Amino acid sequence: MKKALGFIIAVLVFIVLLFVTGTVYTVKEGQQVVKTQFGKPIGDPIKDAGLHFKLPFIVKVNVIEKRVLGWDGKSVPMPTRDKTYIEVDTFARWRIDDPLLYFKTLRDERSAISRLNDILGSETRNAVAKHDLLEVVRSTKDRKPERTDLLTEKEAVFEPIKIGRREIEKNLNEIAKDKLEDIGIELLDLRFKRINYNKSVERQIYEQMISERQKIAERFRSEGAGEAARTMGKMEREVKRIESEAYLKIQSILGEADAESTRIYAEAYGGTPERESFYEFVKTLEAYDKILDENTTVILSTDSDLFKLLKGSKSK
Repeated sequence: MKKALGFIIAVLVFIVLLFVTGTVYTVKEGQQVVKTQFGKPIGDPIKDAGLHFKLPFIVKVNVIEKRVLGWDGKSVPMPTRDKTYIEVDTFARWRIDDPLLYFKTLRDERSAISRLNDILGSETRNAVAKHDLLEVVRSTKDRKPERTDLLTEKEAVFEPIKIGRREIEKNLNEIAKDKLEDIGIELLDLRFKRINYNKSVERQIYEQMISERQKIAERFRSEGAGEAARTMGKMEREVKRIESEAYLKIQSILGEADAESTRIYAEAYGGTPERESFYEFVKTLEAYDKILDENTTVILSTDSDLFKLLKGSKSK
């Protein structure tokens, strides 16, 4: 009898415990709950943390995240409006704002990630396809480059853009947010994490960059050659000026020397007929000495001064 009574008590305790555990449940911080009965949602979602009660066995508790969640999109190639293929890597932050609607449409987080891939990936491709490469890459519209002496005013100007990456991201957020609200998800932020050139056009882009740098280098070399030519021309003009001034100085000195020599000769041989005759005689000898040598044959007349001079020297 005692054994049967103990067994009955144990069974009753087990039933009570089973009833209690099936009736009481705990909602943690960062969680929210949707209750279902035979697979269909019932009542309002439970968003407050703490102990809660439900009907045992027939009511099921479905836990849904209430925290901010992350979505990391795959890097996929997509074309811009100017037909340049780029690989865009995106990320987003989101949370479940309407757990009841979320549960009805998606049920679990795995389905939510799949829907996010479809919606955010599709809208990202649409946004990129509507804009040129510069609009997608550049963030600000009125950015001014840092100028150096190596760049001309024309080269130190960014090509203007109308929208820019931040505005594209803002518009993309608004469009995607409206679509995600229909499945109970609130989109907090969607950004371009990384933008790379597609492998098929990467080499072409690099070659274009190399060509532009070579043009700048060639312009620098041309400017350097022009500056060198100007410097050489200036130096040659300066040399010619110095040589001209030196030549004028030399001619001036020679003229002064000739004048001084003439003055000395005049003082030495001038003043009396004898001195003048002697001077004339000396200059004549100097002239003969320059025009006559041992191979020269001279025919002199009897009235020639040289003949008279030679005849006079023989008689002596």
